[in-house]
Parts: sequence; structure tokens; C-alpha cells
Amino acid sequence: MPDASPEGIEALGAFLARYSDLFVLTGAGVSTASGIPDYRDASGAWKRPPPVSHQAFMASRAVRQRYWARSLVGFRALAAARPGEAHRALAALEAGGGISQLVTQNVDGLHQRAGSQRVIDLHGQADLVVCMQCGATLMRHALHDELARRNPSWLDLPAAVAPDGDADLEGVDFTDFVLPDCQRCGVGILKPDVVFFGDNVPRARVQAAFDALERAPAMLVVGSSLMVYSGYRFARHAAQQGKPIACLNLGRTRADELYTLKVSAPIGPALIAATAALRPPAVAFSGASAAP
Repeated sequence: MPDASPEGIEALGAFLARYSDLFVLTGAGVSTASGIPDYRDASGAWKRPPPVSHQAFMASRAVRQRYWARSLVGFRALAAARPGEAHRALAALEAGGGISQLVTQNVDGLHQRAGSQRVIDLHGQADLVVCMQCGATLMRHALHDELARRNPSWLDLPAAVAPDGDADLEGVDFTDFVLPDCQRCGVGILKPDVVFFGDNVPRARVQAAFDALERAPAMLVVGSSLMVYSGYRFARHAAQQGKPIACLNLGRTRADELYTLKVSAPIGPALIAATAALRPPAVAFSGASAAP
């Protein structure tokens, strides 16, 4: 059963002290304190309609107009987000030898900005855009500057922030939203260089994560419901290999029956408390500092 008690936090600290070189998998719950909403509630169900699928994005210009218009309004929150306590605690844990590989399902890049070095961005990073025709890449802020130049009236539309740089922009006609084509080939569809819902994670990225899991003595899941198979498969593989698995997450996950330990508590404060008793060569961490 999930344990949010002081004893549960102590047990998590003991797990971190016992196993160095952990394989860590993180999800949206790590970034909610940074102002980035998550998709699922405590039961693992969708809080909102599922995100746009790869197939719909590629097949329909109208879907792409809707996606980029909402992104022009909502991505500013993602771009302005700063690492939180959980990101900084995990970076400190890695620096002390507690983590051999961190695999994140998030696309916000906050682990790297907090100082984590050994990161696999399972679903990519949202700040890069790729042409689906010729493979040219550009930084997302450059595309947003061009979108803003072509669609200035959209910049001040009110909308609530949604996950991964989306915005709840409803009841709006997107027909006149102007989309640029790729500047290199002139015809290609521009898409964020992330794995959309219904798409496949690149095979080499998955293999690198599995290789790291094979070398690790144990696994830690932080802030993920694991409802998406791309993350769940690692917990399932670890369990099949007989590796201990600890989980820190608010609410139900798909792998609840696989854990050696589950702690249900606010993620940042729980990680700080669990790592506080560790000493070099593990880690000593203070949550008072703030990364830029």
C-alpha cells in the first residue's frame, strides 16, 4: 500500500541509501510544481482530452493550425518554467553517485537545467522543431517568433495553460491561422521534435534506456502514473529481472503491484526529506537554493 507517513519517507531514504547507481524514470508529476500541468488525475484517468496524435497532426492542416495556434499562446508557460525541488534533488542525487541513468517522459528539459547530466529524453524535447520532409531542425522559439509575426492578433488571446505548452483555447476559428512551411525545402510539415501520442519512441533511445536498466541494481519511479506503455515497460522489465523498484507518486500507477516500496506524497518535499540523511559519497541536498 502507498505510504505517505514519515516512516514511508524514511523507507524511501533507506532505499536510496542502499542502492547507488539507480535507474530513475520520471514523469509529469516532477514538473507540476514548476507550473506545468499534468494530464492525469490521482486515479490515472485523463483530466482532459488526450493530446493530439501523430497521425492526426500529419494528416490534417486544420489540426496543425489548431495545434500551433494553441502552442503560440500556451508555450510561453513552458518556456518560462524553472526547475523545482524535485529536479534539483535528483540532480544532487546523481552528482553524489546515486543515479546512473535518468529517463524522463517529460519534454521540458528541466532535469538538464537543474544540473542532471545522465538524462535520456524518452519523448524528446519540446524546444526543437523538425521538418518531416527534409529533416531540417530549428529552435522552437524561432518558429514561434515567425508565427507571432504572421499572426499578431493571436498573441493576447486569454487561455488557461495546459500540459506541454498547450493552451485551452476553445471556441475559436483556427482557419485563418497562418502556418509557415520549412524554409529549407519549402514544402515540409514542421512538427515539434517530440513523440506525439500514438507515435513510437525511436528504437535507439529505447535500447539505450534498457541497456542502462540492465546495469542498474534497482529502479526508482518518480512522478509518473506509467499509464503510457513507453514508461511502463521499464518497470515491467525491472520486475522480470528481480530488481527492487521504489515509486514516489501521488496517486495510482499502472505498476502498483510491481513495487518493493511505494510512497504517495508531494514529490519535491518528499525527495528532499528522503535525501536529507544521505552523506557523501551519496548526497547532501538543500532545497533552499534555486536554479536559474
